[in-house]
Order: sequence, then structure tokens, then C-alpha cells
Amino acid sequence: MAKTQTVDTPAGPARITWFPGKKAQLVLAVSHGAGGGIEARDLQALAAELPAQGVTVALVEQPWRVAGKKVAPAPKTLDTGWRALWPALREPGLPVIAGGRSAGARVACRTAKELGAHAVLALSFPLHPPGKPEKSRAEELLDSGVPTLVVQGGNDPFGKPAEFPEDGSYELVEVPYGDHGFAVPKRAEIGQEEAVALITNAVAAWVKGLRG
Repeated sequence: MAKTQTVDTPAGPARITWFPGKKAQLVLAVSHGAGGGIEARDLQALAAELPAQGVTVALVEQPWRVAGKKVAPAPKTLDTGWRALWPALREPGLPVIAGGRSAGARVACRTAKELGAHAVLALSFPLHPPGKPEKSRAEELLDSGVPTLVVQGGNDPFGKPAEFPEDGSYELVEVPYGDHGFAVPKRAEIGQEEAVALITNAVAAWVKGLRG
């Protein structure tokens, strides 16, 4: 059964919703993006599927979201909130995978080495603003310094899989036809449930590899 925890941060109160894993060996802490919350389809699917596989999932709501604001603050403020949450995420005494979708993925990458994250899960990493590939954020991803998995929609306007650098420092899984929220059009060769299952299966297999 899920339980919620409020954590005070310099940016205001944040919230963690815990989904305890069965004989958990890892914590997967995942934050939302700049335009939504933990109700995102990929975050909810991970919280539903991974606990049965020995992973405690912690869905993290940044202070701005808890306060009911509609616009995310600057990246520096997001990083501040995430750092302040880290001790609570480590409280179970297990290795913590830092994760997030979109802006949350950038936060996880930027702070991974500093916080001692076991790995990084980047869902819908915003490689660049839509229509502006010259404003690349690849350096944030490449500098995570820990094992990193990117799960990216095939039609994500913030960066299609083929646009990502091929340097071998991270793994990338494509969700065919998926947009930034992993929604697939009705005309796609895969359905929405199949797309979500692809995400959860890929993350579960990657996590299993991290455990050895």
C-alpha cells in the first residue's frame, strides 16, 4: 500500500509517495516533469509494476507542484529541492536510482555523482527545446557519471532517439511512435498499453542488470 511523506526543503515542502517493494533491493526515486505531476502514465506504470520485482518506487513531487503552482522554477531551484529530498530517499538503507521524466530527468543527471546515486533513469530526456536542436542538453546526460538508461519516444519533439549522441555512456530504449508523454497515435502499429508495457519491461530488465 502506498504511503506519503512530506519533506521540508529550502524551496518549500516536497512530497514522496512510497510504493514498497517486495524484499526490496533498490529504491527507484522518480520525479515528474515541468508540465505535469506523478500522475504521468509512465510513472504510474513503474509504481504499479516494479514493487513486485524487488524495487521500492518513490514518486517525488517537487515543492512547486506541492504548492499548486503551474510553472516550474529554474533548474537551480529544482536541484535544490531534489538534494534536500535525498536523505529521505536513502532512509530505507538501499542503493537509490535517481530518476525523472523530462525536467526531472535533467535534475537526476545533474546531481547523480554529487549525491551518490546508484544509477539514473531518464524518461523522455529533453535533449533540446522543440524545434531548437542547436540548444542541446546532451552534456547533462553524458555527465551523469553513473549507469544511465534513457527511455525516449520515437516522435518526441524534445529529441528523437536518432538525435542522441552515440558515445556508449548510456543505454537508450525507444518507444515507437511515442511523443514526449509516451502517447502513441491511434494509427500506430502498437497500442498505448503495449507502449507502456515496453517502458516497464525495459526498466525492469535494466534494473535487474544493475543488481547483477
